[in-house]
Amino acid sequence: MERAVLVAIEPQKQEREKTLAYLDELAFLATTAGAEVDKHFVQRLTMPNPTTYVGSGKLNEIANYIESHDINMAIFDDELSASQIRNLEKLLNCRIIDRSTLSLDIFARNARTTRAKTQVELAQSQYLLPRLTRMWTHLEKQRGGIGMRGPGEKEIETDRRVIRDKISRLEKKLEEIDRQSRTQRKSRGSEIRVVLVGYTNVGKSSLMNRLSKADVLAENKPFATLDSTVRKVVLQDPNDPYSPPVIALMSDTVGFIRKLPHQLVESFKSTLDEINEADLLLHVVDISHPGFEEQMEVVDDTLAEIGAAETPKILVFNKIDAYDPSATSDDIFEDETLYSIDDFKKSWMAKREEPVMFISVLNNENIDELRKLIIEQVKPLIAARKY
Repeated sequence: MERAVLVAIEPQKQEREKTLAYLDELAFLATTAGAEVDKHFVQRLTMPNPTTYVGSGKLNEIANYIESHDINMAIFDDELSASQIRNLEKLLNCRIIDRSTLSLDIFARNARTTRAKTQVELAQSQYLLPRLTRMWTHLEKQRGGIGMRGPGEKEIETDRRVIRDKISRLEKKLEEIDRQSRTQRKSRGSEIRVVLVGYTNVGKSSLMNRLSKADVLAENKPFATLDSTVRKVVLQDPNDPYSPPVIALMSDTVGFIRKLPHQLVESFKSTLDEINEADLLLHVVDISHPGFEEQMEVVDDTLAEIGAAETPKILVFNKIDAYDPSATSDDIFEDETLYSIDDFKKSWMAKREEPVMFISVLNNENIDELRKLIIEQVKPLIAARKY
């Protein structure tokens, strides 16, 4: 296991608690990727240093720690430029990984199907292209010898062309896979489509298993689900067992995360077509997470980016069994009193336009009520399609 230190910039107006929460998430990603996090370093700056990300004093502190503690990797909480990575590698004398590289690595580890592998490989190639200068600096000089004479193209330019050709091939391959997926979606006819969305590791796959009695992979790690998993579910009103059941197609999707690399968002937009074609979204939120409000904003922003902001949704607060009032953000309530879940139901969250439900998938709490709410939301859609 590689030993790593984490490095982050704390903007002037950002509270330390939020910075530490971001570092906890970065540490979770690093551990998932197989690294052992040894220490983290934070520097308060207005903006990252364009040359070395952090200032010279903090850089010396990091370099001394790395040398004295046998650290072989430094992970930065932001995306680094090619020049920053090159400078940091020389000054810290260890591998330099930014948040985007870390996310891409985890996606690559979790890719199982041809589609997921193609999407991740495309995102990695797009990320790699502008950074070839640091990876192939030993090849920048022109080579001589038989077969190497002529226009004098540099090796780095050859590598760029190879990467561009690879990106073109992957895009065509992904386009063909997407064409097949669109055909499969069309074959589903006019069935109601319910799609689960949310931040990574909030319990979407577990909820999918609970509602559909399926066996979708559910693990306590980010990006465990990359491909959309579709299951037919039969929803019966628990209070009216003699009413006709509602049949719908339910899909699980890849979880979102703060600072998700742009290349991944672009590559996975085809997978997220399930969201755009949904009749109803279940936005699952981990209410036990201290920063769940910001996680909600990340999901809402991503939904807006892919054109699904206006899709009807139910806001599902999961993990009420793990909710700790002392960890709740002060932004929710005006005073410092500790509030219960019942108090949450009277807060701004319960006054949003979309319906709200508080559940525990682990303890099967309020799952029947959620089924009933889903039925109430989709019945008008079913009736409208009949006419």
